[in-house]
Amino acid sequence: MVELKKKEAECLEAPQERGNSTSPGCKRTWDKLLCWPEADAGEILALPCPNILFHFMKEPAGMVKRNCTKKGWSDPFPPYHVACPVEDEIPLEEQSYFSTIKIIYTVGYSVSITSLIIAVTVLIAFRRLRCPRNYIHVQLFFTFILKAIAIFIKDAVLFQEEGIDHCSFSTTECKISVVFCHYFMMTNFMWLLVEALYLNCLLLSSLSHGRRYFWWLVLFGWGFPTLFTLIWILAKFYFEDTACWDINQGSPYWWLIKGPIIISVGVNFVLFINIIRILLKKLDPRQINFNNSSQYRRLSRSTLLLIPLFGTHYIVFNFLPEYTSLGVRLYLELCIGSFQGFIVAVLYCFLNQEVQTEIGRRWHGKRCGLVPVWRRTRWTVPSSSGVKMTTSVC
Repeated sequence: MVELKKKEAECLEAPQERGNSTSPGCKRTWDKLLCWPEADAGEILALPCPNILFHFMKEPAGMVKRNCTKKGWSDPFPPYHVACPVEDEIPLEEQSYFSTIKIIYTVGYSVSITSLIIAVTVLIAFRRLRCPRNYIHVQLFFTFILKAIAIFIKDAVLFQEEGIDHCSFSTTECKISVVFCHYFMMTNFMWLLVEALYLNCLLLSSLSHGRRYFWWLVLFGWGFPTLFTLIWILAKFYFEDTACWDINQGSPYWWLIKGPIIISVGVNFVLFINIIRILLKKLDPRQINFNNSSQYRRLSRSTLLLIPLFGTHYIVFNFLPEYTSLGVRLYLELCIGSFQGFIVAVLYCFLNQEVQTEIGRRWHGKRCGLVPVWRRTRWTVPSSSGVKMTTSVC
């Protein structure tokens, strides 16, 4: 669609070579597929099939002719569907492949949503787990949940009927679904970056006012994607309002979404290297001078696993054309990517020893009829002189 729009603009803006001619003839015109130049009455022009159809044609490209009469251009002959026959049906093998991918990512996102909701409930329900670090985990969990829901909604809107022509299908509902899908995808990457930034700060012991930094991180994690998504919406609405805003090949405005994500992945990679450097220095048993080193080891391992898991494939494919290695791209982004939320929940919640300890205390307390003393306690956040904990496990 973008390529056709560019061809149309070039055709209509091209200078007229016969603007001063008084003889009857046909003016330059665009018939939604080809640009027909000016011609004299009685002239017959022949043009090859549009380049955009070459990828879908069953047979070698043919020629389309039009006759310039005194009344104007005649209809194309032979018609486009005869001169440029295209595959109008998806082969059974491809149908099976796409159906399999859809089943896998539907299961993956469903498992991720369920596990993430449980993880959010656990981290919010236990008071001793309420601290800036776990609040950041909760924000990351929410981005995965919302992204999965947005993908389900987009699929329901775009593929509500089998006979929909996606090249011309354009409704407000489908555009809104695509906007939310892009927005939550960007917030997902931003909060992964926030996780890495916060871990760096913890390892450097530079979070003397944890809650104040937390709100700045919240503003960045949600506000930064909001700003760029709004700019992208305005650009699409005024300059590229085609289809459902889901065709991004060759679109310069797609970099408003793609650019911040690539930058965040690049920064994550730099933080990844910095975390390794800090760990090699600070987590050396001979140099450990704070009490909660095991906690930071666990947190560091989780984040080190997440950074390459969520960043590597994306930054590689974003420097390739949109439809390059489509099969591998679909497998990585949809199939494997759909289980990322589940992996996050496992790493940051279900395998977290602090969470397991609190669940164990609550379970044993109920069995023994005891009232947990920690309900009346308070917690402190990490200080600049080290990790100073009172009654909180955070």
